[in-house]
Amino acid sequence: MLIGGGLSLVVVAWVLPDPSAALTFSAASLPLIILLSAGAHFAASTVRLYTKPGAFHSLPFITMALPLVTLVLLTACIGFAGKLGPHLTSLYLTWSPYHYAAQAYGLAVMYCYRSGCLLSEGNKKLLWWMSMIPFFYVFTTGPNVGLHWIDMAGWLDDRPSVNTFLKTFQFVLLAVGIVGTVYLWRNIWLHQGRPMPLISVLVLIANAVWWFILRPRNAFVWATIFHSIQYLAIVVFFHVKDQMGRPNQRHGVTYHVLWFYGACVLLGYALFSCFPQAYVLAGFGPVESVLLVGAAVNIHHFFVDGYIWRLKKTDANRTIVDTGATAPL
Repeated sequence: MLIGGGLSLVVVAWVLPDPSAALTFSAASLPLIILLSAGAHFAASTVRLYTKPGAFHSLPFITMALPLVTLVLLTACIGFAGKLGPHLTSLYLTWSPYHYAAQAYGLAVMYCYRSGCLLSEGNKKLLWWMSMIPFFYVFTTGPNVGLHWIDMAGWLDDRPSVNTFLKTFQFVLLAVGIVGTVYLWRNIWLHQGRPMPLISVLVLIANAVWWFILRPRNAFVWATIFHSIQYLAIVVFFHVKDQMGRPNQRHGVTYHVLWFYGACVLLGYALFSCFPQAYVLAGFGPVESVLLVGAAVNIHHFFVDGYIWRLKKTDANRTIVDTGATAPL
């Protein structure tokens, strides 16, 4: 329910009839919910990076140089918030749906392999394209993100022909996503003797529902929360497997789960609450400090994730997810 996104579908069914009521109901508890989910999630990639066996040796730039580069660029954006700030925010908002789509793809592939459903290269490519459809949807429809961010001249604004094309394209995306996913599921079953596991299909459906069904503001809020829950469940699993595999291990699973999640919550609080205050104390504006630190932390998370989840033959992740050989076409 957590990793596959089933719980999120229940929440969507609750939120959809009256989105404003849902946000009002959660307003008092939303900061705590975000800290325990999204805040911990964005910090989790950093905690995972520095606790993953061999990370310093295999990822010297990510572990040592990237934090400094991020700090320098963030300071420049806050210092010139009027010119650079909106672009940093738009980059973060544009990248987020892609990041969520990539996670959906990764989870779908992982559960296929773990269930013994080996994917051919062709099916993996089709699965990737189906996973990316929600991102393409947000890229073409989201205000101040994607196409509308790139279109600085305002060419897309108030043009009936462009609006008609984009609406048609959005409908086509939805149709392609539905038909393509059904075709993929059928193709795998016919040619590989077994269907995709339901959890892989559920991951794709959940990510699509977040972006296609909910309104933009609700989509970003709830997609972030449930993506975070998915991510935390997976990263804790990998961390525990790594730690339990160490020689002379003296602690049990519960200890490692609580240690990792506790470290993520504390780091998340430091990044999203304390770090912006440091810029405020340095004389920068509080609004831009909070917003741009949040955007920079997200972008740093996206970069780190692109490296710590790779499945090279010598990587610790590979010993946890036994992918086996790629199935023949």
